[in-house]
Amino acid sequence: MSADEIRGEAHGTAPVPLSVLDLVTVGAGRTASDALRTSVAISRLAESRGYHRYWVAEHHSMPGVASSSPAVILAHLAAHTERIRLGSGGVMLPNHAPLVIAEQFGTLEAMAPGRVDLGLGRAPGTDGATAAALRRTERLNEGADDFPQQLAELTRFLDDDFPDGHPYGRIHAVPGPVQATSPGGVQSPHRPPIWLLGSSGFSARLAGVLGLPFAFAHHFSAQNTVPALDLYRESFRPSEVLDAPYALIGVAALAADEEREARRQVLAAALNMVRLRSGRPGLVPTPEEAEAYDFSPMEREFVTSWNADVVHGTPDEVRAGLDDLQKRTGADELMITSNAHSGDIRLRSYELIADAYGLPGGPGSA
Repeated sequence: MSADEIRGEAHGTAPVPLSVLDLVTVGAGRTASDALRTSVAISRLAESRGYHRYWVAEHHSMPGVASSSPAVILAHLAAHTERIRLGSGGVMLPNHAPLVIAEQFGTLEAMAPGRVDLGLGRAPGTDGATAAALRRTERLNEGADDFPQQLAELTRFLDDDFPDGHPYGRIHAVPGPVQATSPGGVQSPHRPPIWLLGSSGFSARLAGVLGLPFAFAHHFSAQNTVPALDLYRESFRPSEVLDAPYALIGVAALAADEEREARRQVLAAALNMVRLRSGRPGLVPTPEEAEAYDFSPMEREFVTSWNADVVHGTPDEVRAGLDDLQKRTGADELMITSNAHSGDIRLRSYELIADAYGLPGGPGSA
């Protein structure tokens, strides 16, 4: 593993590499199969247009988000792509045994050598009751508090380097490095790079201290973005992985051919968030349903605040908004999540953003 497997390359006029974060959203009147077909279409578009990586986020018990099993989805995407990096944005480590994650991502690495990322978070990716069902305990804080220890254990399994006398010293994550030390064994030189994800300062500091790349969830914690990135950079210590900090931010952005259409789409996505935050998660509503919805004053205030952090509009407006955000944060990479009711609208958004930056494979390309 090297920094070359972490750092991306900017294309066209983009100030930094552009990537995709997929929640596999399911709109009203659509199925999870429809959403997964959209994910395949977006991943192939992203690959052809020069987006650097494609990550899938772990969520649970949300009807409008079909990404409960990132490793399964990534295996499916690996079969439909050839070059783009694929990864988790992220796997919520406290929900899983570290050995299981090492086995899953070792398998993914065998499927797509040299292009798998392992992004890890410490939140449950769901509500408390669902987290308790996932973890088989109601002492949820223990999982979050033990995150550094879980991370260390997972890293040991990925590298197959538990010290002598360790209880897990004779346990091996397969596929993995142990295969290279077996008689006649040959093993891939690649190991999925670990990224830490966060929406506050905890993972920012930990990523810095460990010299790991860091991904911040600007798309739902915008007020914490700059402080967290500052903390990451201040805490950073060079490591075998990176000699300098590398931070990407997740950005909610939606481009449409017309500004009004972009506003309609983000209103529907915001209504979905209103319902989620009030304990009524559901499928992503249509723009027509959102326009007809009677928002309370408190809900309207939430929508205004939420959409203020969603970069949306025409392609030129979105490009300007992304450029400004990159300048304000100093992010090394922008990971775009385009949430909308329709898969076609999401696909079109990524295409329009690529066109706005003159990414490869667009109009006028050789």
